[in-house]
Amino acid sequence: MPAILRRFFVLAVLLLALPAQAFDLDDVAKKASKLAEKPYEKPEVKLPPTLANLNYDQYRDIRFRPDHAIWRGTRIPFEIQLLHPGRYYDRAIRLNLVTADGVKPLRYDSRDFDYGKNQINVDELKDLGFAGFRVHYPLNSDAYKDELIVFQGASYFRALGKGQRYGLSARGLAVDTGELTGEEFPSFTEFWIEWPRAEDHQLTIYALLDSQRLTGAYRFKVRPGEDTRVEVSCKLFFRSQVNKIGIGALTSMFMYGENQPAPVEDYRPEVHDSDGLLVHTDQEWVWRPLVNPRRLLITSFGTTNPRGFGLLQRDRDFGHYEDLEARYETRPSAWVEPKGEWGKGRVELVMIPTPDETNDNIVAYWVPERAPQAGDSVAFNYDLYWQLNPEHHPDLARAEQTRRGHGWVKDADDSLRFHIDFAGGPLTDLPADAKIVPGVWIGDGGELLERQAYRNDVTGGWRLSLRIRRTDESKPLEMRAVLTDGERNISETWAYVLPAASTARRLGDL
Repeated sequence: MPAILRRFFVLAVLLLALPAQAFDLDDVAKKASKLAEKPYEKPEVKLPPTLANLNYDQYRDIRFRPDHAIWRGTRIPFEIQLLHPGRYYDRAIRLNLVTADGVKPLRYDSRDFDYGKNQINVDELKDLGFAGFRVHYPLNSDAYKDELIVFQGASYFRALGKGQRYGLSARGLAVDTGELTGEEFPSFTEFWIEWPRAEDHQLTIYALLDSQRLTGAYRFKVRPGEDTRVEVSCKLFFRSQVNKIGIGALTSMFMYGENQPAPVEDYRPEVHDSDGLLVHTDQEWVWRPLVNPRRLLITSFGTTNPRGFGLLQRDRDFGHYEDLEARYETRPSAWVEPKGEWGKGRVELVMIPTPDETNDNIVAYWVPERAPQAGDSVAFNYDLYWQLNPEHHPDLARAEQTRRGHGWVKDADDSLRFHIDFAGGPLTDLPADAKIVPGVWIGDGGELLERQAYRNDVTGGWRLSLRIRRTDESKPLEMRAVLTDGERNISETWAYVLPAASTARRLGDL
């Protein structure tokens, strides 16, 4: 019998039908509160050189043995596989199981891993700890347990629903993202995983967060399905003041898309994990297409008690990507739905330049109006949905694509033209001769030269064409557009930002 199965076989027999012992978010919060009263202690790095110096492929060659998975061979629908420290993952975390018999720490055992072609002396790896863990569940077939959610690196985690492939990630917390003082990256340092019953299709995970200026207690209730839902509750405790915290932080990648041509010759028409930010404020739905700017670009949408926001992959057409390996059309969208009143604040979007698709360059999160002070404690609750189709969206027409360019013109001028295709919602039932009135707003530094809305006979929606001219190229230009029937809005608000022209590499690079 494999080592890890021997370790848990007796527990599995005794506890399979029993709920976990009473353990909740308050238990972790007490630890976080006491920890916040002490000065921050930076974790000591204990990786031996054979692990610290691994290259990317060598680290990937270290694999957990699937037959050693926790709960393998039991009637419990979940399994847990452990992740080995090495390369960038040099800070070990502690893992615990919450059982009917109390909290049981998980101990590192090199026999649980296959080291592949690496020449590693396992005698140097005693009491090493773990880099993270992943949970498996039969998402797509009862015959196989797919990866469901993984926690690895700082406070990062990502999950999947049915038919999805890993794309964007979530974070427990973002701190001072985009600030001149530099970003702080809190880390989950310890986890507690509740031992589920055989009939349970929800897994509860607790986590302790720590960083230089704050600590935190988290609870994640993971509910797998067509749309996997993660119920997140957190309590934060501050050692000192921070300029900005980001709640419900999402991290993704946008290199280029239909609104921004590829910077180099590439057979793939588009490369991105997400193509836009959707925000549901207390007044409207707003869609902001993503861009890959040359310099850091931060924009935001102020609101009180946000109803939801997320980074979405709206384009689900394989022919728009043509990448048989990455399969960008299967990357999930992530939607944050707040619980309770979050008060005044803003949804902030950070777009960072990236030369390739290996870097996550897009971050979105909620920023409370008041920056936390030393000694403060705050709490937030929200649902985080990982979706393919259908996604969260308004009962309005949606901006399904944004394209830029004049097409063929005899004499080009210095104006810019945008073509936005709206579809769905009220447009579905409108006759072809319906009168659509576009509402357009151009911010300081630009002027509207022309606007036209006309039927798109292919999609059954409407296309809005705008021609604008920049009057001040030294600053970003904000634009907004919405379709109306003359009395009410029948589409979400398209909100686009053009970076300052002085930062553009060329016309197509924005």
